[in-house]
Amino acid sequence: MSPRTAPPRFGPLQLALAAAGTAAATLDVFMDGWVAAQYARHGHPGWAALSLALLAAASAAAQACSWLWLRSDPPALRPAVPVLLLAALHLLQLGFFFRCLYALKVGWRVCWARAEEEDEQRHMAFISHDISMLRLFETFLENTPQLTLLLYIVLRTNKAEISQGLGMVTAFLCVSWSLLDYHQSLRSFLQDKYELSRSSSIVYFLWNLFLICPRILALALFALLWPYGVAVHFSLLWLAMFLWVSLQGTDFMESAGSEWLYRAMVAVILYFSWFNVAQGSTLHRSVIYHGFMLVDSTLLGLAWLWGRPPEEEEEHSYLVPVVSAALPCYLLGLGLRVTYYKWLHPNVRLRREGRYDEVDASGGGDGVEFRSFLEPDLVNRRMQWLAQSHFSLSQPEQQHFLNGDAAVESAV
Repeated sequence: MSPRTAPPRFGPLQLALAAAGTAAATLDVFMDGWVAAQYARHGHPGWAALSLALLAAASAAAQACSWLWLRSDPPALRPAVPVLLLAALHLLQLGFFFRCLYALKVGWRVCWARAEEEDEQRHMAFISHDISMLRLFETFLENTPQLTLLLYIVLRTNKAEISQGLGMVTAFLCVSWSLLDYHQSLRSFLQDKYELSRSSSIVYFLWNLFLICPRILALALFALLWPYGVAVHFSLLWLAMFLWVSLQGTDFMESAGSEWLYRAMVAVILYFSWFNVAQGSTLHRSVIYHGFMLVDSTLLGLAWLWGRPPEEEEEHSYLVPVVSAALPCYLLGLGLRVTYYKWLHPNVRLRREGRYDEVDASGGGDGVEFRSFLEPDLVNRRMQWLAQSHFSLSQPEQQHFLNGDAAVESAV
């Protein structure tokens, strides 16, 4: 049987999820503004400025990526909108929302206007993949730092409003959900037999949640002890992660200059969570990363435990059992991650078929089966490259996947 050439069908359920994601993104922006206004109104302009600065920095980075991708995409896949208008939307920080609305328009046509052509389905998949990646960027550049700030404020004031508690829970879920959505987007490049099952989705979601929660807690506790020290800590670790990503030789963007922007954003993601960016075996890189993060987060928690002033020991006594539970939580997350790669990863199917010897290795077989696309210019090469990296492909012919217009030229 020949490999399927089309992406998974985009149906009413996917359209509803896309609409919900757009609404959630809009609500998130309004909530960020409202929270910053509340900080300022209660006499904390520094917190308000920091919150807005995180929002602005994340938005600017995401808009830059969105604009660069649009400029390099094949003309047939670009929105039928004047270039000047697209540029203005991105300058006004509305590029991501334009993409979401455009995706809803195309999705509606695909679902209800009986657009059954494969080109329409591929176009919708192309748009959805970019939105998934941009959402992941915004989540880790904005939501995760703001979540750390919110937890720090709650611990500093020693009180939590209902809205703050709900906001933190929602933020934790959104971070884990963005990772799951990104993972599902990558899986769409695989053959149907490798689609993400419900059990795989649950394990993947929980493992990310259990790994991120202790990290956020450790950073917030360290901020209680030394607020400005978090900036120093972030700068040092970001630089280390940036160098690590650069040494892995990423090839995600279309130009060398934009590739540095991508690596800088990935370094921010790695400050909070694992993110694979290079092809080949991920086992050793993952062990090094999680071992380093475990030691770093443990040291941050111990620094707070040993360095807190005596007058705050009784005030924050309830945090001691919480800190004690952080390590088991992180280890549980690692256990779920091992469970996923041991029994639920696509390569496991290959191993059972006798075509793969190691779950997370890069040799000794043809690798997982990707969809074969008859028209390469209708494939999102950025996400396809990441899918290769994530699923540790090993193909007999190591084809170099190009991005954007270069992909069109290579198909001629």
